[in-house]
Amino acid sequence: MRKFTGQTLLVATHNAGKLEEIATLLEPYGVGVVGAADKNLPEPDETETSFAGNARIKAHAAAVATGLPALSDDSGIEIDALGGAPGVYTADWAETGSGRNFVMAMTKAHDRIIASDTPKPWTARFCCTLVLAWPDGHDEVFPGTVEGQIVWPLRGTQGHGYDPIFQPNGYDITFGEMDRWAKNEISHRADAFAKLVKGCFD
Repeated sequence: MRKFTGQTLLVATHNAGKLEEIATLLEPYGVGVVGAADKNLPEPDETETSFAGNARIKAHAAAVATGLPALSDDSGIEIDALGGAPGVYTADWAETGSGRNFVMAMTKAHDRIIASDTPKPWTARFCCTLVLAWPDGHDEVFPGTVEGQIVWPLRGTQGHGYDPIFQPNGYDITFGEMDRWAKNEISHRADAFAKLVKGCFD
């Protein structure tokens, strides 16, 4: 596995919150972090049918465009009653003509679970795949997951996306009811990051 030896890592995201999270995580390793917006990078089309495939598209596009090693992630929720949907289409389910509506997306997921006639518990997992790509075309891939179940109705106003209907195993509250930093300790992204740090930074 290739180790990261540079001073600066490009994070292929336009999400300021995600950038801050990653910068904090890599601070102990003396790595400076810049975001896609800082480099005026466009968001490439995500045309793959897997989290790893879409993360690879973003990481390699950013690495080639800037000449810097680039980190990207692709994430979503897989609901077993729906055969793993929405999966890579997690954000697409929330798309409207005027931005994303995740209450609509969660309602759609619940309606489809009910229509599937699947008994509770409605098992599900959040998935995150991180890809660290170098300008020479090499990459390392780190998948992370957190298992849990879908609950209804929505609970909590913390977090984002489908957090208010996802209750992680071992907890009686949803991600939507959980403190942001507590969630970050056990999340799918935390799982993937632990593997990234062990593989490329330790």
